[in-house]
Amino acid sequence: MCIERFWRSAKCERIYLNEYGSIRALIEDVDDYIEFYNHQRFHETLDYKKPMNVYRESILANEQQNEAA
Repeated sequence: MCIERFWRSAKCERIYLNEYGSIRALIEDVDDYIEFYNHQRFHETLDYKKPMNVYRESILANEQQNEAA
């Protein structure tokens, strides 16, 4: 489900809005979008947090839980 949501967002927010002169240009734009999507874009389903921040928080919580055990 998450990957489908990502590609829907990528297509609607970026890919369909641009005309690419080459496959290379498309690949570079998708790479840029992935960076934006994970590090800058707030996500409603994550309580308006950024995915990479949520990921880091979960890593820290798991480490703390393992230390307590």
